[in-house]
Amino acid sequence: MWEIIIKWVAFALVIAFVGWLTPGLEIDNFLTAMIAAVVITLINAIIKPVVMFLTLPINVFTLGIFTLVINALLFMFAAYLVPGIELDGFLSALIASVLISIFSVVLSIFKLK
Repeated sequence: MWEIIIKWVAFALVIAFVGWLTPGLEIDNFLTAMIAAVVITLINAIIKPVVMFLTLPINVFTLGIFTLVINALLFMFAAYLVPGIELDGFLSALIASVLISIFSVVLSIFKLK
């Protein structure tokens, strides 16, 4: 139980840090980052596999680079769903999704995610 809460808080800290770091992305407070962590996790668990399957030919053709576009679009969708997140456009979503992915890999190295 505590492990899930620690992972959730760590992912929310990553989202808050990325919101501070990325131009064009504003996150109101830490509670908003906590809600965003849940929403992003649910989107990645439910919607992303379906989208990845449907765009498989494009992903193969672009050698996987289209996954960055999918991640940015899903992040834009999450920002739309969570009140308190302001996102300026696609470029901000792309930068934020790449940074979140990088920091998630770092967290997984330290067994936090």
